[in-house]
Amino acid sequence: MSEQQLTYENVLELIRENSRDIQKTNRELRKTRRLMKERDAEFDKIRQETSLQIKQTNKKIGDLGNRIGDIIEHMLGERIIEKFQALGYGVTHSVRRNCSFVNTKLGIEGEFDLTLVDSDIIILIEVKTSLETSDIRKHIEKIEEYRRHIVSVGFVQPPLTHLLPSTRFIGAVAGAVVDDEAMKFAHSHGLYTIVQSGEAVDIVPVPEGFKAREW
Repeated sequence: MSEQQLTYENVLELIRENSRDIQKTNRELRKTRRLMKERDAEFDKIRQETSLQIKQTNKKIGDLGNRIGDIIEHMLGERIIEKFQALGYGVTHSVRRNCSFVNTKLGIEGEFDLTLVDSDIIILIEVKTSLETSDIRKHIEKIEEYRRHIVSVGFVQPPLTHLLPSTRFIGAVAGAVVDDEAMKFAHSHGLYTIVQSGEAVDIVPVPEGFKAREW
């Protein structure tokens, strides 16, 4: 069989076919690009919506945490005094969020969530919705800084006239949720641990050999 001769018409038809194939391919490419662009836009919209939902959820969780913290502080202030009295401490009243200090000379400052007060002892309490080991470390550092502040300014300067050189400071931590690790850490560093029990609060029984740390 003899090969078909290439004529002008044959070449023209091949060019037309090739052109149609190229046009078809270009249409498919444009369609693919359009779909990818639409999909990217859709993904971007989903990402933005998801990001907004996460921010809103985090805000709700934060607001809830603050509210729970306020409730816990209120419960502690109302009911924890007798708990410490049962342990032999002569505390008579509580102060909420009014025990703060600023010492520009030492470059330190801080605030305690709840303070139980008597003439010879002050119990400084940190309150968290969910108490973690890192919170306890920070609380210990804050108590140490507070003691340094008291020594720096003296015990007779206002508003510290109720303090004496013999005043003892001890620490306690409280939380609606306290895991075992945090509880053990607090006890090992001489801090009492307070937990929510139903509608009341309780001081967790201390382990054998526990001695409250004094500053």
